[in-house]
Amino acid sequence: MTRVFSGIKPTGPVQLGNLLGALRHWVADQDEADGVFCIVDLHALTVPQDPVELRERTLELARLLLAIGIDPERSILFVQSHLSEHAELSWILECTASFGELRRMTQFKDKSDGAEFVSAGLFTYPALMAADILLYDTDRVPVGDDQRQHLELARDLAIRFNGRYGDTFVVPEAAIPKIGARVMDLQHPTRKMSKSEDSPQGTILVLDDLDAVAKKIKRAVTDTDTEVRFDPEHKPGVSNLLSILSACTGEDPAVVADRFTRYGDLKAACAEAVVETLRPIQQRYRELAADPTGTKDILAAGAERARAIARPVLDRARTNLGLLAP
Repeated sequence: MTRVFSGIKPTGPVQLGNLLGALRHWVADQDEADGVFCIVDLHALTVPQDPVELRERTLELARLLLAIGIDPERSILFVQSHLSEHAELSWILECTASFGELRRMTQFKDKSDGAEFVSAGLFTYPALMAADILLYDTDRVPVGDDQRQHLELARDLAIRFNGRYGDTFVVPEAAIPKIGARVMDLQHPTRKMSKSEDSPQGTILVLDDLDAVAKKIKRAVTDTDTEVRFDPEHKPGVSNLLSILSACTGEDPAVVADRFTRYGDLKAACAEAVVETLRPIQQRYRELAADPTGTKDILAAGAERARAIARPVLDRARTNLGLLAP
């Protein structure tokens, strides 16, 4: 069965763009693939973190992934730092990558530009991401446009290592979601909705009060003329609402647009669709939060299942590389 790997950082609340652009595809992947889903808390350390908040956010994110529909009976859900194999393979891949390759990563350039403190981990971040993927003999990796360059590096490192030391790693392929891949800020529809942006009225969090969610959508910025059509370049506000509605319903945004002649009706339909999408997730999240040890038990079991796959892959890399067995 095809194996798919995905990871998400516990660096803040999950917002609607995360849900519609990525996480709902994780749930769907469980029907077609062997899913390995990871909370990548080591990646969060590239910038300073509050220890208490990091632990709370990691557990909150685990509950949310379960509430969204990740099934621990069908998939593996675990926390990255619970397996030392990730850090060990990361070092091996750092020694396989060149300085120039890491320096060309656009995310490093963007995040380091103007920063007072730039950690070495931010620079080597793509090698750890490659280790996350390659440890599980991953066939397919769902990624957004912002991570595609990192996946290409993972492929290059796998090919290079295999060429030098023999067949070791599966070379993964990218999977780019087509529907709902980019959810834009409701107040600034030319920029991506982000939990890190200071735009509370433009961002919908998955655990937001549902009445507040509806109000945010009904107050969303639209466009100067009154025509409802899907045209992201010339009508970004309306197109964003159509994209959100289509992602909730599974329909094509251009087809959805044909049903509306007024912005108000579109906003009302979009608000209803989002609220009904979030309602069962929030209910399940509250149930999981009432039993915190249950979520920890799921993560512990997931780590053991993940280790059963990762350890042989790491041992294969160590052997082929020439490291002396302990």
